This record gives sequence, C-alpha cells and structure tokens, in this order.
Amino acid sequence: MITPRDVLNRLKWTEGERIGDAEVFYVHRGAPDNSRSAMGSDILQLDRFCFELASGSCIPYHRVYKITYRGQTIFERFKGNTSRTDNRY
Repeated sequence: MITPRDVLNRLKWTEGERIGDAEVFYVHRGAPDNSRSAMGSDILQLDRFCFELASGSCIPYHRVYKITYRGQTIFERFKGNTSRTDNRY
C-alpha cells in the first residue's frame, strides 16, 4: 500500500520533481467541511508519523486524504482505502 508519506518522499527526492508543486488535503476538525490543505512549499520536514508545516503544525499522515501535483490528483483515500491515480508515484 502506498502511503501519503511515500508519495511526498518521492516528490521531495526524485530528480525533476518538486514537493513545492504539491498540495496536500487533510482532515481538520472544526474547519469548513472539516478539511484544510497545505502547499508543498509550506512543508518543512517529513517525519515518520507526520509532516511539519512552516506554521509549526505537525499533520499526521493518517489525516491526509488527497495529494495533487501540478493540478493532477496523484493520491486519494476514501474510507480507509488507498488508490494511486498516477503510476509514477
């Protein structure tokens, strides 16, 4: 199973890819529609269980439900199921 951490690490470390071109959507209780997003350029560090944002927030990977890259969805999760929509990631 491909995890959000796997996808973000590939964007960060694969030559020709840029994590800054990604947008990560995650569950955030209390926000409109219980959802927020963060631009890849705001991600400071990819830790083992969460990613750290420039704001100081640490978002657990299990809250991530979608990642887009250059306008295309490359990771999406619904009700615990994971699917890759682009075979490059």
